[in-house]
Amino acid sequence: MGKRAPKTNRWHGLDRQRQSNRPKLPKGLPGWSARLRSLLWSWWVWAIAAVAAQTSDRPYTALSLVFVATFVYLAAPSERAPVYGLDHEFGIESDEFLSTIMGATDTPFAPGNRLDIYNNGDQFYPVMMDAISQAKESITIEAYIYWAGHVGRLFADALATKAREGVPVKILLDSLGSSTIGSEILETLESSGCIVKWYRPLHWYTINRINHRTHRKSLIIDGCVGFTGGAGIADHWMGNAEDEHHWRDIQIRVQGPAVISLQTGFAHNWLETTNELVSGAIYYPPLQNVGSLRVQNILSSPETGSSTIRIMYYLSIVCARKSILIANPYFIPDAAAIEILLDAKQRGVDVKIMLAGIYNDNRLARLNSIRLYGRLLEGGIEIYEYNRSMLHQKYMVCDGVWSTIGTTNFDNRSFALNEENSVCLYDQAIAGQFQSIFKADLEACDRIEFGSWSNRPLSAKLREHAASIFKDQA
Repeated sequence: MGKRAPKTNRWHGLDRQRQSNRPKLPKGLPGWSARLRSLLWSWWVWAIAAVAAQTSDRPYTALSLVFVATFVYLAAPSERAPVYGLDHEFGIESDEFLSTIMGATDTPFAPGNRLDIYNNGDQFYPVMMDAISQAKESITIEAYIYWAGHVGRLFADALATKAREGVPVKILLDSLGSSTIGSEILETLESSGCIVKWYRPLHWYTINRINHRTHRKSLIIDGCVGFTGGAGIADHWMGNAEDEHHWRDIQIRVQGPAVISLQTGFAHNWLETTNELVSGAIYYPPLQNVGSLRVQNILSSPETGSSTIRIMYYLSIVCARKSILIANPYFIPDAAAIEILLDAKQRGVDVKIMLAGIYNDNRLARLNSIRLYGRLLEGGIEIYEYNRSMLHQKYMVCDGVWSTIGTTNFDNRSFALNEENSVCLYDQAIAGQFQSIFKADLEACDRIEFGSWSNRPLSAKLREHAASIFKDQA
């Protein structure tokens, strides 16, 4: 897991007891705009308005308000985000940090792993295709995006070949994100014996679940080699982020016991979708150590009522002492996240955030992100927009030793509404690789200055405030 630094900031005896018993202060108490937004996303407000309209003999208005109340009831997240306990009490390089991360997320570290980092489609697609060609026991895929196109056909042909050889191939696609996969690819997959299932298909009788999607991207070979990261299966991930048509992204390959947790994420959603239990040595082979890394793969789901990945992110931020590097396409922090980032900067932590810039496939998310730059910039946090292509990688590095990468965006949709996963590890060498990647990507970025942000046109500010109504859905 890498060499540990000497433990610092430790308490002893009565001083430590007094510190732990001290009343905690809340982080990120909502302001008037957040309270108003919360009111607008309260189903009972619209229900009362519907009753009032009905009693005023306006049945069509009442019916419309009933539909709004129903939509709000189904769409509003129910997650309880942390507000207390976000105090800087111990550092990342202390024993408390790792034990707290394990306990708070209910996710242990698996020893004996190897992890490789691949930049952009020119690197990760060939490695993924080679892994598929070497599969002997099983292949499982969980994908938010699998689209029609050249890359989609390449994967379909490779998977079909293995299925015809007798290798079980199970593919779980999000019914919304992969809806444009096309009949040609589906025919190639299904005719060869691949089993393709749709996660939470859109039906009237599943309306209560349509806002909860699987955003995971995993390819697992023989239960012992796993790929995950920001990339799906689509043509815009080809190339090397050379222009706006080729996205900037990262995939990782994990080998070793930590792959079990990736398979678990697939298996849970496969069971929900098909009622089939994934079991046996072809999916869960005997544990074999292949490296020296201890790896934690955190699975997050709205079904649990709280986001384990949000907890991991927030704990990492409040425990950082030296540096925080965040690269994420959709950055829409809540009030607590903004406050703990500002706290980190005030205690001397170097905080840099890299986001998708002018090339952005989610206009609503970008407007909400820009609106929140102000307090962070005023507090001295450095914000960079990547403007060579669409930046889509999702990682964070703290203090040069703690890294996390996966499918999770830094927004409420990923934290509270989607099925996500994040791979975490304490290793200076891996953290150093991500730091080098971050530094290299800065060359394609423009730094946002507070002056230019505050002087943006009034029309832009109005659009951002209008978009803030849907901040938690972006």
